[in-house]
Amino acid sequence: MIERLVAFSVHRRWLVLVLALILTVAGAGTAAHLFRINTDVERLIAPDVPWRHDEIQFEKAFPQRSNLLVAVIDAQTPEQADEAASRLTDALARHKDLLPLVYRPDGGAFFDKNGLLLMGQKDLEQTTEQLIQQQGLLGPLAADPSLRGIMQALGMGAQGIKAGQAKVEDLTGPVGQMREVFDKVLKGERTQLSWQLLLSGGKAEPADLRRFVIAKPVLDYDALEPGAAATALIRSTVRDLHLTPENGVRVRLTGQVAVADDEFATLADDAFLNYGLTIAAILLFLWLALHSPKLILAVMITTFAGLIVTAALGLLMVGELNPISVAFAALFVGLGIDFGIQFAVRYRSERFERPDLEQAIRAAARGVGWSLTLAAISLLAGFFAFLPTDFRGVSELGLIAGVGMIVAYLFSLTLLPALIAVLRPPGEKDDVGVASLAAVDHWILKHRTLVLVATGAVTIAGLPFLYWLPFDSNPMHLRSAKVESVATYLDLSKDPRNSPNSIDVLVPNRDAVAPMTARLLQLPGVADVISINTFVPPDQDQKLATIEDAAQVLSPALNPPRVAPAPKDSEIVTAIKSTATALRGVAGNGSGEPQTQLLAFVDTLDRLAAADPKVREAATEATVPNLKRLLTRLRSLLAPEKITLENLPARIRSEWIAADGRARVEAQPKGNSNDNVVLDRFAKEVLSLAPHATGAPVATLQSSHTILGAFVQAALLALVSIFILLSLALRRPWDVAMALGPLVLATFWTLEALYLLGMPLNFANIIALPLMLAVGVAFHIYYVIAWRAGIADLLASSLTRAIFFSALTTGTAFGSLMLSSHPGTASMGKLLALSLFFTLLAAFFIVPAFLGPPPKPKEADAPQPEPARKPEPEAAVARRFV
Repeated sequence: MIERLVAFSVHRRWLVLVLALILTVAGAGTAAHLFRINTDVERLIAPDVPWRHDEIQFEKAFPQRSNLLVAVIDAQTPEQADEAASRLTDALARHKDLLPLVYRPDGGAFFDKNGLLLMGQKDLEQTTEQLIQQQGLLGPLAADPSLRGIMQALGMGAQGIKAGQAKVEDLTGPVGQMREVFDKVLKGERTQLSWQLLLSGGKAEPADLRRFVIAKPVLDYDALEPGAAATALIRSTVRDLHLTPENGVRVRLTGQVAVADDEFATLADDAFLNYGLTIAAILLFLWLALHSPKLILAVMITTFAGLIVTAALGLLMVGELNPISVAFAALFVGLGIDFGIQFAVRYRSERFERPDLEQAIRAAARGVGWSLTLAAISLLAGFFAFLPTDFRGVSELGLIAGVGMIVAYLFSLTLLPALIAVLRPPGEKDDVGVASLAAVDHWILKHRTLVLVATGAVTIAGLPFLYWLPFDSNPMHLRSAKVESVATYLDLSKDPRNSPNSIDVLVPNRDAVAPMTARLLQLPGVADVISINTFVPPDQDQKLATIEDAAQVLSPALNPPRVAPAPKDSEIVTAIKSTATALRGVAGNGSGEPQTQLLAFVDTLDRLAAADPKVREAATEATVPNLKRLLTRLRSLLAPEKITLENLPARIRSEWIAADGRARVEAQPKGNSNDNVVLDRFAKEVLSLAPHATGAPVATLQSSHTILGAFVQAALLALVSIFILLSLALRRPWDVAMALGPLVLATFWTLEALYLLGMPLNFANIIALPLMLAVGVAFHIYYVIAWRAGIADLLASSLTRAIFFSALTTGTAFGSLMLSSHPGTASMGKLLALSLFFTLLAAFFIVPAFLGPPPKPKEADAPQPEPARKPEPEAAVARRFV
């Protein structure tokens, strides 16, 4: 039947070409019309998987928590960070079309008023005590919030030292910070004095200098980067507001949207270079295999026509591609071109013996038709084995790739013969086989026992490596740490207070929040827990009393009966000179470090007093605005009101209480949550307490089980189904086992080599294993069919030439991924190259040893490629049958 199909295609070549052209054009139009890549990675797992179901339910309860862009703002001072965050929030909030929700999780009017009330009791007492100690400084500054008032406050400090009420060391901190600011002003540089740092002794934690702005963008999942428009808007706004490192502010973007977008951008970075090198290498290997431009053209047209038709069928079946199923193109080129090479190389072998082109094509069909059929069936079974799995991304890939193998098979037996008949490549002058390899064939058969024993010994020796082979389930390790979003994510992961790797637990109502919080805090891996009770503290009465006591002491200083009017420049000069004189008198001729610092500051004050009035205006601008903001905020902090769920801002309340009354409790990890051990322990501890918890650590842990389970399930199903199908077709299960056994061994060797190379399995490179199993199945089937036909010297035959160059083209299509800037893709390319090496090693050396001497022609019960002929030399038999 196969031969008749090929003969019809050759006889009706123009009809076949026209039909193929119609199918290709229709496929191109359909694919162009339907083409869509849904880059929502959450769709890659079936929604009915329990942990994904929990995620979906959480997203329904708190939709504002998913698909976020996070702007991380780092500045030189807390005030500068606050101002930058406020300006950015206000500017972005005007763009409701792209950013319907923009807010600051760590600032705003609510926090300015209730910041002290939200502290723990111990921290509150320490903070109010420090403020009370500063009332001697705060009073004069509140009465005269100007550069004149600042100088007078320093002068009062000097008087206190003279009176023995303070020490010189008490002034060195403030003096040092002011000197740094004034020196920059004198140089013409823009700067600001941080009063928060000055009052706290000049010390600041990284968290004090960092603020966040969160935005929920409108996403376009038809684009490779769904959040590109929103990201571009934020970046342009940052530039327009001059929130740049040159101005002391750094703004970085991270969050689920930014990380996903940057991942696809990384994938596209070297795409054109990789594709160009891949096509060039494939053409080179095709030339080495076929030595005919016309045959190469026929194979390439067949392959890419089949690719277009497969793309159309795939889109018709699944509606849209996903980030994994889009790889069907590389699969089709890598595996589909194998059919073309097998047919074309066999055609060359037949053409060497048969000058007539049509007879050579029909003979090629007789020789490889049965092999191609079994290979296509096996590939189809292998890919369709992924259909029942919960890993939707690979399931859809298996569906499209499986249908693609049908297309590749049919086009190789119809379009390719028709193209060869039309293009009429010249005949072959030399034998296509490699006769010199016959010696290797003979050696393998002669030392068959040695080869099998060595194979078993190597495999068994490496089995312990399989137990120790790690699986890296952290998706962040698959992404480039060089891109901003990932680098920022990793930076935040180091601090438990800001870690994005938190876990959310849903409880039935607010009353259940406190008990769950207490239980979570008992877990060793939990650093802190945040809930609605964090913003509506249960112990407010005690805190309000503490704040009221501090307000009674500080209010007279912060709210003077009279505030001095703005000073004239001459008054500022007088105050500066007076302060310089007072400080010089305190420093005296002392040689200690504090005295030296005071004298250096006095020198700065002398230069400031002698400078142009515009310089003093700049000094005022560098010191006074933040002072006024501080005084205003202190007044607000010392007059809080009791917080209730009713007067809590709606945005904050909706963050923690869902519309149906359920409450969210957030657990934060202890330690660096990007460390796999920390992340795994944290997720397991929380899940042991709350089995329906969700969050990045839970998704990382549970998805590893889902995906690994999917691959194990698919691998077992594929092996069993392929074994059954081949056993039915070949009617000798032992022969099938001898073909598939080396393939399993090649998989073991690949995994053992991974351990020795220190390369873990991950979500990306594990996809390479079923791909190479599919390639290996085809190669081994070709050898089994040839062996059953009585071919003794398999390596010396044209079949080995076809397999070798087919493997090179397939390896090029897959292995070019190693050049990718994306770490996950590059790791998949490395594993593909490694797996291909062991697959070929098994095909060329282990399969012949497993099979042993070929059966005699009368024992071969598979369909014979050709009718029996008179005995011929062995080389001629190899040329004709293989």
